[in-house]
Amino acid sequence: MDGMERMRGLVALLNKYAYEYYVLDAPVVSDAEYDKLYDELKELEADTGVRLPDSPTRRVGGEPVKAFARHTHIARLYSLDKAVTEDEMNAFFTRVEKAGGGTFAVEYKFDGLTVCLTYENGAFVRATTRGNGVEGEDVTAQILTIKSFPLSISYRGTLEVRGEAVIRLSVLEEYNRTAAEPLKNARNAAAGAVRNLDPAVTASRRPEILFYDVNYMSEETVFSQEEAIAFLEREGFKTFGHVRFCKNAEEVFDAIAEIDVNRKKIDVLTDGAVIKVNEFSLREKMGYTDKFPRWAIAFKFEAEEAVTTVEKVTWQVGRTGKLTPLAHVTPVELAGATVRRATLNNFGDILRKDIKKGSRVVIRRSNEVIPEILGAVEHTGESAEIEKPSVCPYCGQKLTEEGANLFCTNKDCRPRVVAALANFASKNAMDIDGFSEMTAAQLYDELGTRKFSDLYALDKGKLSALEGFGKKKTENLLAAIEKSKKVPLDRFIFALGIGGVGRVASKDLARRFGSVAALEKATAEELIAMENIGEKTAEDILAYFADEENAAEIARLLGAGVSPGVRQAAGGAFAGQNVVLTGTLVRFKRSEAQKRIEEAGGTCQSAVTQKTTLVVAGESAGSKLSKAQALGVRVIGEEEFIKILEEGASAAK
Repeated sequence: MDGMERMRGLVALLNKYAYEYYVLDAPVVSDAEYDKLYDELKELEADTGVRLPDSPTRRVGGEPVKAFARHTHIARLYSLDKAVTEDEMNAFFTRVEKAGGGTFAVEYKFDGLTVCLTYENGAFVRATTRGNGVEGEDVTAQILTIKSFPLSISYRGTLEVRGEAVIRLSVLEEYNRTAAEPLKNARNAAAGAVRNLDPAVTASRRPEILFYDVNYMSEETVFSQEEAIAFLEREGFKTFGHVRFCKNAEEVFDAIAEIDVNRKKIDVLTDGAVIKVNEFSLREKMGYTDKFPRWAIAFKFEAEEAVTTVEKVTWQVGRTGKLTPLAHVTPVELAGATVRRATLNNFGDILRKDIKKGSRVVIRRSNEVIPEILGAVEHTGESAEIEKPSVCPYCGQKLTEEGANLFCTNKDCRPRVVAALANFASKNAMDIDGFSEMTAAQLYDELGTRKFSDLYALDKGKLSALEGFGKKKTENLLAAIEKSKKVPLDRFIFALGIGGVGRVASKDLARRFGSVAALEKATAEELIAMENIGEKTAEDILAYFADEENAAEIARLLGAGVSPGVRQAAGGAFAGQNVVLTGTLVRFKRSEAQKRIEEAGGTCQSAVTQKTTLVVAGESAGSKLSKAQALGVRVIGEEEFIKILEEGASAAK
């Protein structure tokens, strides 16, 4: 056997051993045996003056560099839009459904540094940071010190793969034991390791890369997420190995909760879950904004969590009649407060998360009041199943069941009315300062306050006679109620408590219709055409305004002087226009352009319909432009749009 043949054999064997050790975590040879073969390879390379492209000796890194060279990615590396609430996630699911619907991949969101590796003709050629998504820094020398990725692959086209450079928590702990300057957290440690000019520092911190995406392929169509993960693993890239494929939103929320519980048990720092549309064809249809893919989103977890024991479960009735289980837990310190209660979403949530009385559970402070239970981590011999109620625990009315949710249908049920009043007065709604759920309960019990409009007819004398209501508190509350009459339209819509209409949908509805009167007349087609309104929410909106009592209540509110911000269309440059924005604008962010149109009297639509009168088309305008042209809708470019705004501003002076 000649020297070159022996070298090729050693490279293949050593790379196989490295893959088994660093990627599979299943070493088959001792360190001494590996080192012996490695030393033999080094000697052969010295003798022949040849080093093969995938030789493991390339991983020593090299000398420190003076500065990082800039490199333009073949395909842009987009960042991810973020969600922190269920409402924001539901808006994402609605967009997917409107695009045709599909399945989802749910993965851990690791907190490290994004890197992009390039391969040509089967050989590793370059590693870069993400940078601004278009251009990053060349960190090839630093990445070469990492042994958890292949130097050669079977794919022979040009390839970009994306991963997260991380430092395991156990590795960080071990490093800090002897470090002259201990590192504060794993994220900064990983970023500092890769973006260090000296590859020796990179090697000393022992980062690794967890791969999760195929960013570019020259020879084949990019696959579904499921196929992409399989491709990465087949080619020898290290993945985390946990991805759940889900058919619907309920399964996605279940997968997110599972990740949120299990991330406490893994050795890598995580700060959320990534949800992607699985099908490539649907991704192409949904496309991108100027910053994010519209087919993916990151759900960010709150940082404050703790483990405690469920002592018992009671049931609360909300403003829609929905029953929500409330867990009473062994007191635990969380985010500077002692927590004694935590919420679950519904009875189905109890079953999915396997919650029992006596269970040890993870809780997260998801808002300023009551934390949420994420899942059970341990059962004891005293754990007992939680029973599903058959009647409302407050009014005794028989419950109805919709999916995983239980509902009290009695509109006069006390906690339901109190919750509706409290929601109406809340900061994101009418913003009545000093009005709490306790206040709502007191007014319900002692003054017979049942409807929103009753608040605007409160008698000063009767109010001041209530326990705890002195002269100043009474005057302050009445002043706050009076002040609330001037309210932005989106907050008024949210205050009404329409089923399925959260803050995101309220803002969309306010922008689309511009007044309560216009919203009352909305058709199913108009509602469903909106980006974030699905069929179920559209049905709830139509049912709300078709209810005679709801219509009468809105009339009473308006009669009492409540004046939701109605946009005046007269006189503006876009007065009476129904405008759709499409494509990328250079001078404006989409939100700013929308604001300028509305300030100039126009109405912004999210989709082109028969009522659309104008389309503003930026760069890379797609299907909306095509539809506008097919319908004969007037289309203008950004320059003409700016000209109209400027002329309108001049005319107004």
